[in-house]
Amino acid sequence: MSLADRLKEERRARLAAERLLELKQAELSAANRKLGRHALALTREIGATKAEVEKTKDENAKVKLDLSTANEKVERAEQRLWDSIQAIQDGFAFFDSDGKLISANAAYLELFDGLEEVEPGVSYVRLLQILTDEGLINTGERDPDDWRAEMTERWLHPTPEPVVVRMWDDRYLRLVDQRGNSGDMVSMALDITASVQYEEELEAARERAEAANRAKSAFLANMSHEIRTPMNGVVGMAELLSDTNLSEEQRLYANTIKNSGEALLVIINDVLDYSKIEAQKLILHPEPFDLERSVHEVLMLLQPTAREKGLNLILDYDLFLPTSFVGDPGRIRQVLTNLVGNAVKFTTEGHVNLQITGISSPEDEFCSIHVAIEDTGIGIPAEKVQHIFGEFNQVDDKQNRQFEGTGLGLAITKRLIELMGGEIWVESEVGKGSCFGFRIKLPLAAESTAAIPTMPPSLRKVMVVDAPSVMRDILNKQLALLGFEVVLMDNGASALAYLDPSIDLIVCDELLADEEAVDFCRKVRAGPYASVPILMISGDPTAPSNPEVLAAADSILLKPLQREELYIRLSALHGDAEAIASLPPAPAPEPTANVRPQQQEQPKLQAISDQAASPQQPATQPANTDPVPLTPVGATGARRMRILAAEDNRTNQLVFRKMVKELNIELQFANNGVEAVEGYQSFQPDLIFMDISMPVMDGKEATQKIRELEYGSGSYTPVVALTAHAMTGDAEGILAAGLDHYLTKPLRKALIHERIHAYLPAEAAPLADAADTQSGAA
Repeated sequence: MSLADRLKEERRARLAAERLLELKQAELSAANRKLGRHALALTREIGATKAEVEKTKDENAKVKLDLSTANEKVERAEQRLWDSIQAIQDGFAFFDSDGKLISANAAYLELFDGLEEVEPGVSYVRLLQILTDEGLINTGERDPDDWRAEMTERWLHPTPEPVVVRMWDDRYLRLVDQRGNSGDMVSMALDITASVQYEEELEAARERAEAANRAKSAFLANMSHEIRTPMNGVVGMAELLSDTNLSEEQRLYANTIKNSGEALLVIINDVLDYSKIEAQKLILHPEPFDLERSVHEVLMLLQPTAREKGLNLILDYDLFLPTSFVGDPGRIRQVLTNLVGNAVKFTTEGHVNLQITGISSPEDEFCSIHVAIEDTGIGIPAEKVQHIFGEFNQVDDKQNRQFEGTGLGLAITKRLIELMGGEIWVESEVGKGSCFGFRIKLPLAAESTAAIPTMPPSLRKVMVVDAPSVMRDILNKQLALLGFEVVLMDNGASALAYLDPSIDLIVCDELLADEEAVDFCRKVRAGPYASVPILMISGDPTAPSNPEVLAAADSILLKPLQREELYIRLSALHGDAEAIASLPPAPAPEPTANVRPQQQEQPKLQAISDQAASPQQPATQPANTDPVPLTPVGATGARRMRILAAEDNRTNQLVFRKMVKELNIELQFANNGVEAVEGYQSFQPDLIFMDISMPVMDGKEATQKIRELEYGSGSYTPVVALTAHAMTGDAEGILAAGLDHYLTKPLRKALIHERIHAYLPAEAAPLADAADTQSGAA
């Protein structure tokens, strides 16, 4: 190779080396730039890390400070909590899951009388042992081992029941223990000594109150007996005196005595009823009864008083409401008598309307009954409306001081309605009247329906002649519900002018606006429509027997109207034979207005313990052991009925003798129970009237002796109680002694005669024989 070639190659090699060097230099520059960038980033990262480290150092310092502060707060809270626990007067302790004491306050440790052994670490079982061994706990008659076993078993229960223990110093502690989730136990010993002592004082007070209540009940029973005994003489003699020939003035005096005595008995009954209600001794006696009939009995009882004052006493009984329910009829009548009686008493003119409605369905066994008594009386001021339901309260103003009463009637009524599960209210406006309402829910009696009767097809259009009134509106509503077309006339003249062949029946009130109903009926009879039947509605109980009224009207219906009787009269007037046969007989004399219904029937009385009544003073005269023939033997020659009357009070003997003087009987008296038993053996009576409270031997014991003598002999003598014991429960106690019937004093002549007629032997002479031989009467 030539030198030029070698130089050329070297030049090429040098150029290549230069290019490679340039390339490497470029790569080195790029690497340096990249390294610089990395160095810069690292520098920045190191700076950020340093800042974060500094920040973390600051935060750690703050956390340490906060933690230190929190620890201090926790320590202070724990100290405060423990100080609070120590300040608690009741014992407080902590136990671990093994039953070892962790800590306890001073009150808990004090229970153990400062024993050094009682400290943290002692077991609960050991604490029980210490309590019994050291005599710190009063287990009474229980064995200490049994007590500790019971307490240990309780402690091991997951949820121990609180228990009351008695300490040696008669303190009572209530132990309450609560187990935590970890098994630890928190135990509290609450000092309930004051509560126990208070309960003991309450119990003692309750016993004293019950003793006082029993004493009050005994006092009331005794007072009832003591008052009824002389009242028997007063009322009985007044009744007998009224049966004699008296002048009008004398009869007024006798009736005043009798009515005043009966009014006193009403007051006695009010006081006894309220006492029973207050003592929660009054019990209802449900039984099937006819509500409408009970209501009608109450209204008939109050009708004489209403008629004397010129008031219309109106009954509006819902046509669709059943009449047969299950309840206490005596108490329901008492409620109605109080409310309607008050309405009559405080009403001087206008009317008293008793409205009864209800909601029932065939599927429902109960019926909600709504009763409203609306009157046009004096009214009650708004601020005194609720006052009237209080005890011994009346609306105290000059306007009603003319009205008598104990002020117990409405209080008793309210309590009775509440006892039946009902409610009572009143709405009133002074000078316009009042409306008392109550609501009770009663079970329906079996087969209780309210079917509307079917009227004769010939009876379609009815004319009602009466001045606009509540009575006319009610009659109009009832007749319309029966399907009649009703024509209302305000007076007789307009009725006569309207009368035409389409009228099938005339219903008129006894007093019309322009004339008396009798005169109106005569004019109808004298006109072209004389054959139209006339039904007169009257409030005079003598109207059905008054020939003048009977000649004018075809039928007379007495107020207050009873639905069933109204239906029968309407059907009978149009020839319904079944209705004609159902017509009631002539009305009986009305009962005395101021005697309550429950006084005229055998009361339903609840069973409470018999109250001891003080014995009567022994008779000052010797026993009347010989029979007293009241009349000679009748014409039949049969023996007279023999009656033995055991009565220690001479006045009551006289009253009884006079009450039966017209009966053809042989009468013998006994002054006490011993004489009654002797009289039973010697006199062999057909009937015995037995007083209950008598000296030597009372009536119940005497009856038991008589029943013992009868045992196995095949004979039986009826015994009727004549007693002044009228408290609830007396009847059951008396009848349980073997007596057959129960009559309370004052004696009622009609009831005495009823019992005598009921037990008249078949072989005895008729009781009426004495009517022809009064000369032998005692």
